[in-house]
Amino acid sequence: MDKRVKSSEREAFRLIEEMLQLMESRGLVELEMEHQGLRIRLKKASAGVGQQLVEYVTGIPHPVAAAGPSTGAKVPDDSRRIIIKSPMVGTFYRAPAPDAPPFVEVGQDVEVGQVVCIIEAMKLMNEIKSEVGGRIVEVLTENGAAVEFGQPLFALEPR
Repeated sequence: MDKRVKSSEREAFRLIEEMLQLMESRGLVELEMEHQGLRIRLKKASAGVGQQLVEYVTGIPHPVAAAGPSTGAKVPDDSRRIIIKSPMVGTFYRAPAPDAPPFVEVGQDVEVGQVVCIIEAMKLMNEIKSEVGGRIVEVLTENGAAVEFGQPLFALEPR
């Protein structure tokens, strides 16, 4: 793993820890911070829920050519695809609860800022939001799978 990635990941975790301490010491319910292109929003969950919600929004993803199809099916021009990648290590969930419908489905249009999945890390549920508007063309990770920093989650065709 690249030293910049490790440093960036350490910095994000350090900021989250500092934000959690600040929230606890001041009795805050919600706190948002932006630092060097990284925006983190923490919000305490409603009463009775033992988890906190972390909204982790990365910079705008860059277009990347996706891997070729596994079947002989014809696919749209892959050079226009944008890959939404995991901003952290954790467990990938497509839905907010096991019995709930997924946040997004293949073929669905998404807006900027729309939640596309959750990644659970250190018992925190992190909403991952789309930084671009477009149509989901492929889900690249299995629900419940462990994901790494930078791992592709969704392929999106921008508008």
